Parts: sequence; C-alpha cells; structure tokens
Amino acid sequence: MVNDKLQIVPLGGLGEFGMNCLALQFGDDILVIDAGLMFPEEELLGVDIVVPDISYLVENRSKVRGIVLTHGHEDHIGGLPWILSELNVPVYGTEFTLAYVEDKLEEHRLLDDAELTEILPGRRFNLGVFSILPIRVTHSLVDCVSLAIHTPVGIVLHTGDFKIDLSSPDGHPFDLQAFADLGKQNVLCLLQDSTNVDRSGFTPGEKAVIPRLDDIFGAAKKRIFFSCFSSSIHRIRIAMDLAHKHGRKIALIGRSIDNSTEIAQDLGYIDPPAGLIIPANQIKDTPANKLCVLISGTQGEPMSALSRAAVDNHRFAKIEPGDTVLLSSRIIPGNEKGIYRVIDHLERRDARVIYDDGSNGLIHVSGHGSQEELRLMINLVRPRFFVPIHGDYRHLKRHAELAAQTGIPEKVILLEDGDILSLDGQHAQKTGKITTGRVCIDNNSTADVVEDTVIRDRKHLGEDGVFLPIIAINKRTGQVEGAPEITTRGFAADDPELLRNARDVVARSLELSSEEERRDYGVMKDKIRGDLKRFLQKNANRRPLIMPIILEL
Repeated sequence: MVNDKLQIVPLGGLGEFGMNCLALQFGDDILVIDAGLMFPEEELLGVDIVVPDISYLVENRSKVRGIVLTHGHEDHIGGLPWILSELNVPVYGTEFTLAYVEDKLEEHRLLDDAELTEILPGRRFNLGVFSILPIRVTHSLVDCVSLAIHTPVGIVLHTGDFKIDLSSPDGHPFDLQAFADLGKQNVLCLLQDSTNVDRSGFTPGEKAVIPRLDDIFGAAKKRIFFSCFSSSIHRIRIAMDLAHKHGRKIALIGRSIDNSTEIAQDLGYIDPPAGLIIPANQIKDTPANKLCVLISGTQGEPMSALSRAAVDNHRFAKIEPGDTVLLSSRIIPGNEKGIYRVIDHLERRDARVIYDDGSNGLIHVSGHGSQEELRLMINLVRPRFFVPIHGDYRHLKRHAELAAQTGIPEKVILLEDGDILSLDGQHAQKTGKITTGRVCIDNNSTADVVEDTVIRDRKHLGEDGVFLPIIAINKRTGQVEGAPEITTRGFAADDPELLRNARDVVARSLELSSEEERRDYGVMKDKIRGDLKRFLQKNANRRPLIMPIILEL
C-alpha cells in the first residue's frame, strides 16, 4: 500500500446482493464499513450463511481501527460474529443498530469481549487518520446513517442504504441540508447504493402505505394477520396505529418480530397505547373482529410462525375462513417458491390473502432510492469521483451509466470485490487486487466453516446418492463370513440385476485378495471402492458416494 494515497477496497457487496463490507486504508490506518452476510444460493447445499473472506483484514490486523456500521440489516451486520471471532476490534453504530448487534453477539457468546460504541448523526468522531461524520438517512429500518469520511486526501461519502423520505413516521427525516453542505466541501468520492437503480422516478415514502392499509383494516370482518419484515419498525408502528384506530388489539407471534418490537419500544420508536398489545395466549379469547396478529414469516421460511400457522400447526395462531392475511413486504428473488407455497396453504384455509401492490394503493414500499433520488444525491454532493456499491454487476454498471449522464463526476469507476482503488486527491485509479471471496458457515456457528470440498460432496450425494457395501470379515483369520450385502440411499436401484452384479463385484474383490489384504481394512475398502466405481460408471452411468463398511468379527 502506498502511504500517501487512500485505498478503497471492497471486500463484499460489489457484484452480489448482501455481504456488504468495505475497507478504507491510509498508511497504517484501516477503517471497515459494515460487516454483512449473504444467504446462500441453492447450490450451496446445507450452508446457513455466507460471509466475506477477511484475509486482507487479518493480515493487517494491527492497522484495523474499527468497524463502523451504517444500519442494522443482516446484509450489513450479519457477518460481525464471524469477523469479531477472527479480529476483535471496536464496533461503532447508532443506538438502534447496536441494540441489534448486542442480541446477535450475545447469541454467539461474543458480547462480553466486544467493544461497542454509540455514534450520533451530526456528531463527528475519529478513528486513526479518519474523521467520520454520520449523517441521518431514511431507509426501511430506523436509525440509519451515511458516513462522510474526512481523509488526508479528501472527503469520501459512503451512502449506506437510503431513500429520500422527508416525512418519515419516526419524525427523523432524511437530512437533505447536511448533504447539500457536503456538496460545498469538494467531496472527493461518492460511494452510492445501487439496489434500486433499475427503478425510475422516486421511491414513495413510508407513509404512502397508510391509505391502502387503512382500507384493508376497515374492510376486514374477522382477524387480521399482518406480516412484514421484523426489522421494518416503521411498518410495525403503522400497523399498531391502524389497529388502535379500528379498535383491534395487537398480538405478536414470532421471535424475530417480538425481539424487534421490544427493542423499538425500549428506544422509543414505538409507543403503543396501554393495553393495545396482548399476550399470545389471549388470542383465542379475543373476538375475531377485535384482533390484529403481527406475525413473522413474510418470506415463507419453512419454520416461521406464518408457515406453521398456514398448515394449522401453531400453538396460538389459528387461521380460519374469512380471516385476512396481509403480506406487507416485497418478494425477495429466490424466495418465490416458499412464499407461494404458504399462500396456497392460506388459500386452502379460505383466508383472504393480500400480497401484491395492486392498483388500489400500496401495501409495501422499498427502502432504497430509485433513479431520481440517486441523481439528486449526486447533484447535492457533486463528487469528483463516483463508485457504485451494493448490487450485482449489472446494477453497478447501470448505476455508473446513470452517474456519467449527470455530467458531474470527473470519473466514474466500476469496482468489484477485491479491487484496490487508489486516490491521491487529484487522481483515482485501480492499482491492484487483493484476495477476496466468501466463507460458508454451517449451523450459524462461527466455528463451523464449510469447505468447498464439503459442498462438492453434498452436491455429489444429492445427484448420485450413497452406495454402502457391507462385508463381515474375521479379523483373526481374514476369512469372509457370509455373502456381502449392499444398501443404497438416494441411488435409484430399480434393477435387481444391477445390485446382484454389484454384490458379485464385491465378492470377487474379496476372493482375489490375499488373506493379509483382507485383514487390512483400509486396503480392502479402497479395492472395493475402486472396483464398484468402475462397475457402476460402466453399467449405470452413475457415480454415487461409495462407502464400504467392514464388520469385524
């Protein structure tokens, strides 16, 4: 690294959605922004979460001054347990963000050793050579910030996730004035969220959902089951306000929505009237037309409260004919199958399911800025250089084109994970690449890293199954006791002759082996595995996982 230049190094989130993590280095100081996770694609069999490879940070651990979080969504904080288990550095975030972080670190037994520091919008703090000004932005979560980072070569602005909402339900609107003030200070580089670059116009504010939701609450004759992202505090607040207006009690079902609501109440983002919220065990005693159930599971997660209620397998949430089920969220790409499966079950129960933004009004709005907001931010900040962040490559490229069309940035740079962008105040150019990638985690444990070979084995098992030849050998004499048996799992064995011939192959392998070989179980397993592999590939065109089992007699 060159000491008189600032290096911007994305470790995740550029070229994929999720796993957001970016480092700034100047001399001997490294600042990390966000530490997110990504949920696995279908081919990552059995993997729970994916986090960024932080080899670069570990190699430079003495230079890392801290991790600053823009907000509390999983794709920005979900990788913290993994990163802090490797690299215990201070973590900075707003009050609400740190409340989420505390829960997460406590779950992984890392909270006692963590150093968490609260930051406030509008109040600068220093990390090494970096002076950081958090600026309040609006998003689908509360207490979110952009970061204006004052470096020795100029100001770098990282927007985090944002949309421009000037009438946010929590009374904390997007701080337009702060961004306008930044625009007068010669911003060196703008790093801007690309999530909604494909959407034209402006993203509606959070309050845009109230008219349609109000109509739904007014028309419902029986129970309302209201499902949204558990982190959508604005939406939860709106649901509670509407329930109170229409004379309904609120019950909370689902651990995630219960936890989020409790945190929001503790920090003053939700202040329900006394008696509005009732315990889940009082649902059955509350008249159907006087109840609204806030329930988790809007993405069709198999073990979520809504999924279990949809198949009548929840202790408290019983969905009956005529009940209204409202999914106030977007369908995340990849989750369609699970969501529509749940909707099918709900329809079978004769519930009225509302899950799409119809022409009668909105039931959900995005938390990310659309094209006009992205242009407005560029016009307000007037950066010298522009780098799109957060999104697949097509989003980054589209965003780069949009920025170039404004005519404001002197240079637009497309980065991907691992690229090193060097800036000296006058110039910006890619100067190299570091090792990046993804780390697969099983069982949500920081200790259970899944290697590529394990995923390859899981895929192999899923495609061709398991072939288990079972042989009994007398350890003392090396004699085979009885005929070999073969058990299969996930291997279509419709042909009895194939299995009979496979047993003959095993028997022949044993017969052609010496007594000494038969007494060496390692040698025999390898011989049987090799002979069966050739036989099955030739006669069945299959390559199952072959695991010989030798019973010692």
